[in-house]
Amino acid sequence: MAQYYLSHLEELEAEAIFVIREVVSQFEKPALLFSGGKDSIVLAHLSKKAFYPSRIPFPLIHIDTGHNFPETIAFRDELVKELGVQLIVGSVQKSIDDGKVREETGANASRNALQTVTLLDTLEENKIDAAMGGARRDEEKARAKERFFSHRDEFGQWDPKNQRPELWNLFNGKKHMGEHFRVFPISNWTEMDVWQYIQHQNIALPSLYFSHQRDCVVRDGVILAKSDFIQLKPDEEIKNLTVRYRTCGDMPITGAVESDADDLDKIIAEVATTRTTERGTRADDKRGETAMEDRKKSGYF
Repeated sequence: MAQYYLSHLEELEAEAIFVIREVVSQFEKPALLFSGGKDSIVLAHLSKKAFYPSRIPFPLIHIDTGHNFPETIAFRDELVKELGVQLIVGSVQKSIDDGKVREETGANASRNALQTVTLLDTLEENKIDAAMGGARRDEEKARAKERFFSHRDEFGQWDPKNQRPELWNLFNGKKHMGEHFRVFPISNWTEMDVWQYIQHQNIALPSLYFSHQRDCVVRDGVILAKSDFIQLKPDEEIKNLTVRYRTCGDMPITGAVESDADDLDKIIAEVATTRTTERGTRADDKRGETAMEDRKKSGYF
């Protein structure tokens, strides 16, 4: 009898789908945190496969900072319509208007840190007890400390020393009142895995990820898109560059890379030779040595 062995991508897919189904079986009100980036798009695709032919049995949550790329919002709306799922939008602007957070000022102002309050409020308002996200361990050293099921206390905070053991793919989702979990089904994937899976499954992406012409400003070595959300410094000038994005976030903090990779084959070849992580282009991660870990401890994604 012939034996069939799963390919590397098939093993990763099966593992992720197992985790997603485990979340639905253990928690009462799960949700998928959706940024419109490639990782959350892959997670939505995996969720669709996990429950096909039924619809995805949980909502998508997008924390809208108001500083998103227009391409991301347009893609989000089209995907939600295609999947037929509920979309819950948490507004950072509303958090500012309600006096819950204070907007940063100055040339390097960002709404990235303000997302945490909006996210925690949105999870609480909708009684979400498990929020799945597309974070991966290879992205950043703080990400590598998390497991598939990441426990958060009643304040939404993460304690890296209080992680549950995960032996033999057994996941402990038990929690006290007010606590919740963040769950990362594609933790074991790499950036290359994501791109190869996107190619293999023919998954659509926002045009940001492919090479295009864009007016940009280069700030501290980071290529930022020209937008109404960026205040130019006296010595800065706008340049038209051929760029693409490796990660998708807010316009004032998400750096592009100069690239002519306008299709998946070229992107995969480019990723194979790069020596910097995709978050190496994020200005928010350059604010301090422990920037990501500090944000995660306060309730960030």
